Amino acid sequence: MEIKVVTDNDKKFVMSIDHHVDDTSYANRVYTKSGYILWEKGQRIGILVHCILWDHLPFINLIYIKEEYRKRGFAKQAILQWENEMKGQGYKMALISTQVDEGSQHLYRKLGYIDCGGLLFNNTPLDQPMEIFFRKVL
Repeated sequence: MEIKVVTDNDKKFVMSIDHHVDDTSYANRVYTKSGYILWEKGQRIGILVHCILWDHLPFINLIYIKEEYRKRGFAKQAILQWENEMKGQGYKMALISTQVDEGSQHLYRKLGYIDCGGLLFNNTPLDQPMEIFFRKVL
């Protein structure tokens, strides 16, 4: 598997997966190199999007693997490669999150992430199940 920074050529693929992104935020991902395309044998199989909170804390906003490529270790590979990239840039810790009703939390714990809090947006325009946050020292 390869991880490559998003380009303008990846826009249609990313926007078919990530319905929170608009033209402006996509252009920002390209400019800041905060989005990645996951490739396997010349095919786009997923995306990873991150940001840097408070100028010193890398946070994975979204990791998505196409259904037919799941359960093959691609998410694990992508996260570990991303962690190495962040560590190489001098960051000391990373964050990731998921909703409590999603199974990815089990992968994050297996990769050494530790539960560190949650957010509730009940009765708001962003109503969803609780978001669990995980931290890992790199």
